[in-house]
Amino acid sequence: MTADPGAPEAPLSGEEIARYARHLVLPEVGGPGQQKFKSARVLIIGAGGLGAPIALYLAAAGIGTIGLVDDDEVALSNLQRQIIHDTGRIGEPKVESAAAALARVNPHVRIDAHRLRLAPENADGVIGAYDLVADGSDNFATRFLVADRCAALGKPLVTAAVGRFDGSVTTLLPFVGDNPGYRDLFPEPPPEGLVPSCAEAGILGALTGVLGSIQAMEVLKLVAGIGEPLVGRLLLYDGLAQRFEEIRYRRRGR
Repeated sequence: MTADPGAPEAPLSGEEIARYARHLVLPEVGGPGQQKFKSARVLIIGAGGLGAPIALYLAAAGIGTIGLVDDDEVALSNLQRQIIHDTGRIGEPKVESAAAALARVNPHVRIDAHRLRLAPENADGVIGAYDLVADGSDNFATRFLVADRCAALGKPLVTAAVGRFDGSVTTLLPFVGDNPGYRDLFPEPPPEGLVPSCAEAGILGALTGVLGSIQAMEVLKLVAGIGEPLVGRLLLYDGLAQRFEEIRYRRRGR
């Protein structure tokens, strides 16, 4: 499915044709697909380990509008994995640091910086302004909130989680047919304190690049309407064993 099949075509300039030449020669993408990229509005939750590669690849691909949600500031300990930031940006709001980096990657992309923490009272207003969402948040409360509101608003969601040396990613379209939702996979958040945070357990920096890049690929497929997204499939990655596995899941009670 495309993110917004009714959106008007956005003509590509000569500079954009040169920039996206490797997309344009792909039969599955071509000019129509690149115009879909240009017309798309994608929201990224979190400008950290997962959000960094998602944002960089979507900007490089020519996604027309990228929204960034994060209320945190760049810290020295972030730089081992959050590759969108650099040493000179320490202390700056992450959304501002990321927006500056993305503007350098591709000046044709519009960046909407939302310096806030998603909450029940603001989630619909933020999410509703975009075609689809990529969740790179680092806590269960936000993941469940985003999944619930995306389902209610009919917004495709690509969500991932990482820990130490492993991670997982899936794509959610529960408002289409019998597709499962996030709570079919994880009915409730785990008890607070059961799963250690990144600061407590540690994480190998490159891991977030692997999972975030997969999320970016899923977003581009959804926008262009190509390939088979990870709907009803949880992709598991074990970095130490360098192995991918897949778990299929479906709506509960079926």
